[in-house]
Amino acid sequence: MNLRLSRREALVAGLSAVPLVALPGLAKASPLHAERKMHLGLVTYNVAKDWDLDTIIKNLTAAKIEGVEFRTTHSHGVEPSLDADGRKRVRDKCGAAGFKQISLGSICEFQSADPANVKQNIDTCQEFIRLAKDIGARAVKVRPNGAPKNIPLDKTLEQIGKSLAEVGKIGADNGVEIWMEVHGGITQLALNSRKIMDFCGHPNVGVTWNSNNTDVVDGSVKSSFELLDKFIRCCHITELWSDYPYHEFFQMLNGIGYDRFTLCEVGSSIKSEDGAAFLNCYRGLWNELSKA
Repeated sequence: MNLRLSRREALVAGLSAVPLVALPGLAKASPLHAERKMHLGLVTYNVAKDWDLDTIIKNLTAAKIEGVEFRTTHSHGVEPSLDADGRKRVRDKCGAAGFKQISLGSICEFQSADPANVKQNIDTCQEFIRLAKDIGARAVKVRPNGAPKNIPLDKTLEQIGKSLAEVGKIGADNGVEIWMEVHGGITQLALNSRKIMDFCGHPNVGVTWNSNNTDVVDGSVKSSFELLDKFIRCCHITELWSDYPYHEFFQMLNGIGYDRFTLCEVGSSIKSEDGAAFLNCYRGLWNELSKA
């Protein structure tokens, strides 16, 4: 059975009906038998990139999806440019929908060799922090995006870490967490992400696990997970029917008592009229793979 399906194929086939024995890693994982406390949400990248705010709320509510991360530049319009009325509208609508988490997916990054560029990204992150505070979002996601080739890697990792500490303090002053996405070529390697977090050292800064292929060593995410587990504040999860060992990963999350969100972030958009159906199928797979 080919488990590498497109979103359209997944929707038509009804992935909630995939035999569990066919799911990668399900049979070989060793469950920790810990209670599941985690929740399922959605990143608007890319499934919902063309949905407006009302469509997001409608489709997530219909599929019993409990939270959303508004990735910048998408059709929802949840951006720092929103005026006070717009921010109140977002807050009120998400509150009425009963979302247990909303977060903001910025593209702020701090690896540049140009100090002016780093400062500009810190300033932009402050704008997202103010937006998060106004709409009641839990966090702002930022990211590294690789490293300059002509600078020692550890120097860049330290720069990213110190910048994260700076925005982490600003976030703490506003009641908003900062999440560093494990992202970007060499910076997404778990060891390098761990170094960044060690350089950062701010309790208001954690990581967003990003389900990268580089997490997997000899078919397992164990070594990568153990480098970052104490920092995990959110998770981006992708095609649950892929070769990524999601069952093992979810069991590890259960094992540390993870009670936050795993956010669906698959590779391409879904038409709004198909949204709830796709998310229902996705939730069915998630329920099976993540159960204790």
